[in-house]
Amino acid sequence: MIESETEIMSEPERSSPELMEAARELQAAEHDAQVAFDCIALGEIDRAHTHALTSRVAVDAAVTALAAALTKADQLTQADQLTQADQLTQADQLGQPDQLTVEAEAVADSQADAS
Repeated sequence: MIESETEIMSEPERSSPELMEAARELQAAEHDAQVAFDCIALGEIDRAHTHALTSRVAVDAAVTALAAALTKADQLTQADQLTQADQLTQADQLGQPDQLTVEAEAVADSQADAS
């Protein structure tokens, strides 16, 4: 079963507008597929065909929304990596040690004090 919008919104890592749209489209696809199934059982083939196509369009829209969410996530990851690389470059240019060097020196100092 597909999660409700409130469940999606309660999880920050999955509450992007793109993912919420994908969830809505999948819910619509599920509904239309069920209607198509029921129409087949009732012998209403033309109506079943219409709802099957509508379901397919909703699934395609969900795929598009998911692709957008993936692209957005990739862009955020790349931006974060560039920011970290810029910080390291700036620290090197200023002659400042990076965070790992500072932490390693602090550990070495505390071990030397303990001895």
